[in-house]
Amino acid sequence: MDAGPDARLPLSLAQPDRETPMTPAFPQLRDLVLIGGGHTHALVLRMWAMNPLPGTRLTLINPDPVAPYTGMLPGLIAGHYRREELMIDLVRLARFAGARLILDRATGIDRENRLIHLAGRPPLPYDLAAIDIGITSDLPGLPHAIAAKPLGPYATAWEAFLACRPASPQIIILGAGLGGVELALASAHRLGPDARVTLIDRAADFLPTLTATARNTLRRHLGSANITLRLATEVTTISPTAVTLGSGETLPSDFTLTATGARPHPWLATTGLDNQNGFLRTDATLRTSDPLIFAAGDCSSLPDPRPKAGVFAVRAAPILAHNLRAALTGKPLKPFRPQSDYLKLISLGSQTALAEKWHLSATGPRLWRLKDRIDSRFMDRFATYPAMPAPKAPAEAADGLATHLTRRPLCGGCGAKLGAGVLSQALAALPAPSRPEVRSGPGDDAAVLTTPNGVQVLTTDHLRAFCHDPRLMARIAALHALGDVWAMGATPQVALAQVTLPPLGPALQTRVLAEIMEEAATTFRAAGADVVGGHSTEGAELTIGFTVTGTAARVIAKGGAKPGDALILTKPLGSGTILAAEMALARPPGLLMGEIWAACIDQMTRAQGSAAAILTPLAHAMTDVTGFGLAGHLLEMLDASDASAAIHLADIPLMPGALDLAQTGHGSSLQPANLAAVSWRMTVPQDPRTQLLTDPQTAGGLLAAVPWDQARAILADLMGAGHDAAIIGRITSGTPHLTVT
Repeated sequence: MDAGPDARLPLSLAQPDRETPMTPAFPQLRDLVLIGGGHTHALVLRMWAMNPLPGTRLTLINPDPVAPYTGMLPGLIAGHYRREELMIDLVRLARFAGARLILDRATGIDRENRLIHLAGRPPLPYDLAAIDIGITSDLPGLPHAIAAKPLGPYATAWEAFLACRPASPQIIILGAGLGGVELALASAHRLGPDARVTLIDRAADFLPTLTATARNTLRRHLGSANITLRLATEVTTISPTAVTLGSGETLPSDFTLTATGARPHPWLATTGLDNQNGFLRTDATLRTSDPLIFAAGDCSSLPDPRPKAGVFAVRAAPILAHNLRAALTGKPLKPFRPQSDYLKLISLGSQTALAEKWHLSATGPRLWRLKDRIDSRFMDRFATYPAMPAPKAPAEAADGLATHLTRRPLCGGCGAKLGAGVLSQALAALPAPSRPEVRSGPGDDAAVLTTPNGVQVLTTDHLRAFCHDPRLMARIAALHALGDVWAMGATPQVALAQVTLPPLGPALQTRVLAEIMEEAATTFRAAGADVVGGHSTEGAELTIGFTVTGTAARVIAKGGAKPGDALILTKPLGSGTILAAEMALARPPGLLMGEIWAACIDQMTRAQGSAAAILTPLAHAMTDVTGFGLAGHLLEMLDASDASAAIHLADIPLMPGALDLAQTGHGSSLQPANLAAVSWRMTVPQDPRTQLLTDPQTAGGLLAAVPWDQARAILADLMGAGHDAAIIGRITSGTPHLTVT
């Protein structure tokens, strides 16, 4: 509802086609943590990307991978914008800035020990912090009402309501401030003339800060849209289908929204920082009562208070960016001097708007177009980012170097694995085991050793980091290594860690290694194993690996699949393509890369222990789907079993967005080698989904051959345990070959 952003910040020029570097140019010594992905912090991240401060590790904490731009919300509700048009993709932005992104919610700050408490993971250390978490319009004790802020859940709930709205919907909006008025007009426009919208406020005065002319204009537009305005009205209870007023009158409601003004997030008041009614007090430099904590945006209160409007949050960004750098370098801070008034552009439902400033107002479509230009220009700052230059061969170089440099950038995770062709050639001369206790078969997922009580399996795996969050990488690397043990039907026993840290100062070395080992211990302990030691070193970039042992009465190898067996896959495919696209700052049309990435991370962090427990008693053969992709690992099973298989593309689960990204040319650096290794042994249709059959998976699912007559019951058990499993085909007789239909 405000004119919002200052358009003087530079726009980006090109979409990058190379991955952003995983390791900064200089060792990191101090932790700067941004709590919240509000407008101020989003702009600070973009500025940081263009000029990072050497020696500083930047972290952003936000519960969601995307953050809505408030200025365009009424346009979304009215149907003028698509959802992705008003979302700032924080995953892409953090990647561009070289920042660690933690998808979690802050719940408190231990200022004495400089720790930020989070809802879903252990406390996070900081050296300097800033808070920009916005406000909420949620009303405690009213679970049947949707809050206008935070905006993400509201936008999602609105789209869900539109999908199943009644013929004559009845909407009630609590709060007749500017935000409530805009949303009422937008709702009425979207729902059409058969809708009945009621706008309720306990105050007797309607928008007292506006001029009489502006107020009368808004009243007229409310009336024209058939919106009932009820002032000086109390609401006592809200049910799923009605709102009860203080007078006892009950109003039916299909969708109840609260837009009742600014409420601070409750945890801010527990920090011990000076606050005004829960809003953090800052000085003119945006610093709170603690010199190591800054605050900006709607969650803060300036010495000369201003309305909770996006224009002030946006214009505070250059000052906050400067002052954070100054605090880290010992330089003077700058004061923030916001203007006394600002241009208010109020959407009126249709593509028209009211403008008000300096007691003057005007209305018309041209003002909506002005607002649209301002809002779009702001969002353009987060659309495309300056490209990373592709490496070029020097004028004098060995033959083949220029061609080699045109390959896809090296991926992280299992996408950094050497190709099957290289491995087979390199290992061809390796002598066979000579010790009698070694029972490993060709291509088994783990070494198998006989013991007096059965067998012990032994495996090792490590991952090149694909994100800047060591704790997240530790969990994924641990689950990835455990996959080989689970795939052989064994129970995890002990693990050794192998960690290579990037260049860091001593304090951050301690923090990072502690995070990695703490998360590893938690993950392995949940699987029934202990971390008993390891080795650490310093290198060019973060790499985490584990050597894991397991025990079993018998192992389930890749050989043993029988014609007629059903093939069950316990996770969807696509992680290699998604991770590669995210590292390349992809911007898929109509989608949000951040949401695709977050869904992929959710799959990768799901342990497969319970899936293995369900499959092990009945599986004839089993493996985990990792670096060589589904096709590569399935063909290994077929070779070991001397059988063929037929799988059906329509039955193979894919991660959201993976196919869209593959169709736009994104893929892992390992995928071409995977395809070359298996394409001559496959019969496939002309279908873009086949690209994902050779997509390398990190912490992928299990692939099991089970008796066909028990497959449906097994699948039901897997799905009941929370696995996105599917029957994807069956084993057939014949020379090892994979047929895809």
